Order: sequence, then structure tokens, then C-alpha cells
Amino acid sequence: MVQQLNQFIQRYMPILTPLSLVLGVLLEQIGSHFLFLVPILFAVMTFISSLSLKFRDIKVFKMYPKSILFVIAFLHILMPLWAYAVAQLVFEDYLLTIGFILSVAVPTGVTSVIWVTISKGNLPLCLAIILIDTLLAPILMPLLLHIVVGEAIHVETAALMIDLMIMIVLPSLLGMLVNEWTKGELRNRFNQSFAFISKLCLFGIIMINSSAIAPYVKNINTELALVIGTVLFVAMSGYLFALTLGKLFLQSKANQVTFIFNGGMRNIAVGVVIATTYFPSKVAMPVVFGMLFQQVLASIFFKVTRT
Repeated sequence: MVQQLNQFIQRYMPILTPLSLVLGVLLEQIGSHFLFLVPILFAVMTFISSLSLKFRDIKVFKMYPKSILFVIAFLHILMPLWAYAVAQLVFEDYLLTIGFILSVAVPTGVTSVIWVTISKGNLPLCLAIILIDTLLAPILMPLLLHIVVGEAIHVETAALMIDLMIMIVLPSLLGMLVNEWTKGELRNRFNQSFAFISKLCLFGIIMINSSAIAPYVKNINTELALVIGTVLFVAMSGYLFALTLGKLFLQSKANQVTFIFNGGMRNIAVGVVIATTYFPSKVAMPVVFGMLFQQVLASIFFKVTRT
């Protein structure tokens, strides 16, 4: 039954994700009382995702140091600069600009493993990028936010670093330790159950945090449509940039495919948590809407890689 439910959710993710957002907005009064659960749900999701990682994945850095640094620079320098430029051009609201920067400054998405695998990309390289980028998140994200918004809005950098350690690094390390200790048996035995729980955590995060942006979403206007359209544009351009730069600078087809999905996908859930915890609720708008297009764009560019 769990396997069937998991397959059902996987198939209808493009529908269930926006549905979770709508439910969160409609149940605004209820969701606001459960904000304390979001870091816990995210930590659980991170732990489950990390059960596929191993400490030796870091050793891959010795094989592909330039490629890994190239991807990290793309994720945390090029894309935030691009998001900043687009947001500044389209909007006159600094809170939305911060939201767009945050939506692309988060670590690469763990679900990129799935797309890299079925696209016959370089899986060891993908895992190494995810692991290294995840471990660097408590340093890179607060640094970037401090540089960009530190003067306009006070960012509690130390508290942010601690939260990122608790939500990302510690669950990741624990997941890797469990994976090493059980020699992958736990993940293999309960793979469907873990995948099902992880998806439920994601929907829970979306629903609860959607209550924070409810006042902005309930009033359908030109700004809301513009935010959604710009989110789609930035997300799609990330894939296109990764596709173009990969062909220019990476010789291996497998490495190019890996770059497309590691460069295009994001661990947006952590961005939602950070946005709702440390910034005014409007900052969360571009981040939350970013969840709507992840899987759809990934499926489109999967077809592109097959041509």
C-alpha cells in the first residue's frame, strides 16, 4: 500500500504541490500554529535524503575538483547575481528581491540524484556536489545574505548558521552515519516508506509555510502574477544557463547532464524555512512559488538531455 501511495504521489507531484500551497493559504489560521514543526519536518526530510550518501563521496572531489567548484560557483555566485538583476529590473520591492536571491542561494536539490540517474549522468559527481554543497550551506548562505541584505535588513547571521547546522548538516551527517553503519541495508529495506514520509514532510512544509504568505496570495493581482511568472523565468533560465555552460566547459556528456540537474534544482524547502523565520513574510513568496516548477522543469530538461 505504501508503495502504491508513493507512486501515486510521485506521479501527481506537479498537481499535489500547488494543491498543498492552496490548502495552506485557505487554512491560514490553522497553519500559523504549526510553524514550530517546520524545522523538525525539514530535518527528518534531510535525514532520509542523506541515507543515500556516504562519507567517501567527498573523495570524489579529488577526481573532479574543477567541476565541483564550478557548480558551487554557479549555484552561489552566478545564479544569485542573476536573480538579483532580474528582480531589481522587474520589481521595486526590496523584500521580493531578497526572496528571489534566497530561492536560488539554497543548496542544490537532493532529488537531482533521481534525474541524474535516469539521465545516465555522473552519479558519483552528483552525490559529491550534493554532499559538499550541503555541508557548506551554513557558511555560504549566511555570507551571501549578509552581503546582499545585511545593510537593508538585520540578519541574525549566527542564529541562521546554527539553524542551518541543525536542519541540514547534523541530519545529513546522521543519515550518512546510519547508512555506513547499516551498509545501505536500512535504505534498501524501507526505501518506499522513507520516500513516502519524505514527500509528506515536504507537503507539510509547503502547507504550513503557505499560511505566512496567505495575505499576499489571497489578493490575486498583477504583482502576484508577475511574481509567479518571474519565478518561472528565473528557474527556467537556471536550467538553460547550466545546459549552455555545461556544453561550453564540460567535455563529458555525463558531467554535462549532472550539471544541468545540480544547477537547476534547489533544496527550496530550506529557503522557505529561512524566509519565514528571519524575514518579513513577503520574502517567502518567490521561494514558496519556486516549489511549483521544480519537477516540471526537471522533466522537460530530462527530455532535452535525451535528444
